[in-house]
Parts: sequence; C-alpha cells; structure tokens
Amino acid sequence: MSARIETAGAAAATCGACSSSCNTSQLTRLGIKSGGWDYVVALMGNPNTGKSTIFNSLTGLRQHVGNWPGKTVARAEGAFNYNNKKFKMVDLPGTYSLLSTSVDEEVARDFVLFGRPDVTIVVADATRLERNLSLTMQVLEITDRAVVALNLIDEARRNGIEVDERALARDLGVPVVPMSARRGEGVSELLSAVDNVAQGAYPTRPRRIKYRDAKLEAAVAALAAQLESAVGGLPNARWVALRLLEGDESIIRAVRDGTLGELGRSDTAVNLTQLGAS
Repeated sequence: MSARIETAGAAAATCGACSSSCNTSQLTRLGIKSGGWDYVVALMGNPNTGKSTIFNSLTGLRQHVGNWPGKTVARAEGAFNYNNKKFKMVDLPGTYSLLSTSVDEEVARDFVLFGRPDVTIVVADATRLERNLSLTMQVLEITDRAVVALNLIDEARRNGIEVDERALARDLGVPVVPMSARRGEGVSELLSAVDNVAQGAYPTRPRRIKYRDAKLEAAVAALAAQLESAVGGLPNARWVALRLLEGDESIIRAVRDGTLGELGRSDTAVNLTQLGAS
C-alpha cells in the first residue's frame, strides 16, 4: 500500500469546506456529519462479496457504528487519508437491489440518491459477476460517480474464471478495479480510482439502459419534468419517474406525502394525479 495512505488520525479536526459536489444538508438529514472531510464515499454491494473486508482495509480502526435515523439498521462509518485528502466512508447495508422491497434497500437507495456521495464503490464478486451486475447497473442509473471493486479475483482465477476488467470498464463507463481485499491485492489501485473519480480526473460515462419503446421514453421524460417542477431540488428525477411508472409503492407513498427518502418536507407533497400517475 502506498505510503500516502494512512488512517485518519486527525479526522475530527476541522478542515476546509467539503467539495462542491457534497450535499451537506442532505447528508445531515441522513445522519451523516460531512463537515471536516474533503470527500464522502459510499460503499455498497451484495451480501458476501467482501464489502466489510474492504471497509476494514481502508478505514482500519477509525470506525464508528450507529443506526440510521429512524431505523433499526446499523450504520458503519470510517475514515482514511489518501493523497493529502480526507475521505469519510459510509458502509451501506448489503443488498441485492435498490428497488426498496426492504428497509436495507431503502436505506442504501436513499443514501446514494439523496446523499449524493462524491463516489460510490460497488463491490462485485468476480466469481458471480452476472449476479452482481444487476445492482451495479441500478447504481449507475442513479449516479455517474462510481467505481466497481471487482473483489475475490483470486477465487475467480482459482476456478478458471477470467474477467477482462478493461473491457468491463469500457462497457460500464466507470473504473473497474480487480482485487482480493483479504490479501491486500488491489487496495492501492482502488484508492487511486476513488481519488480520481472524486476529483473528476476520471471522466465517467456510465452505461444506462435505453428503452426501445418510444412511448415509455416519452412518459418518463414528461413525468420527470413534472417532478422536477413540483419537488424542488429532486436529484435524478428520471430514476424516480421510472419507479413511479413501475408502481413502486414506497416511492409513490413518499412522493405523495412529501417524505421521499425522509428528506422531504410537508410543503413538497405532490399530487400524483396532477403528475399523471395513479
């Protein structure tokens, strides 16, 4: 590991303002104190992909465990320094999707969608890549500031599985870092990729699904425009519009009462009938 990497021993000290992309007010509402950090990093992935090992490798003993506001779901935060910058890392619950069929999924979705971290690391199991790409694609629908940590690459090799990480990075439009976190392999490369994305040195172009149905695309665009007008500051209205059209009950309920992601206020309640949604 590079000598530039160290645990954030003085992380609590006040430093310069956060990067401009860090949504301080939204992070505060989500229970994250973003002051004193240069960048905020979200860590997410399917269960049993080695996500906790990566979290521990990067943050060492600089960790704090609590609960998400209003939830019984545990929240782990850590810190590390890299390239003279201070990073706060938030370990999100392990989840298979962001479709909000469980509290864990709702927490993970809300943090990436509303907290708008500077970088989201998606941990994928190299031995079961096809199973992990579903979550990866969902994350890329929400944010373009992502890095894929292709973990357990040593087990993949042992089982005769070869992954062309360069081709995968081209296809996904974000950095892909092969690694074996438990052996320390690829950790430095992951940190470099996170730093590059956080600073904008790596121009990401995330792959997003384009629907062939022109009527569907028109409906999504129209509903997204109305959402942006009705709910000031709503990030990624297109993603929310898609969830509404798919009948996501949690999104419908939250948009209707103005508490989407527990970040709305009573004066942002939306009349779904006016938006053309039932």
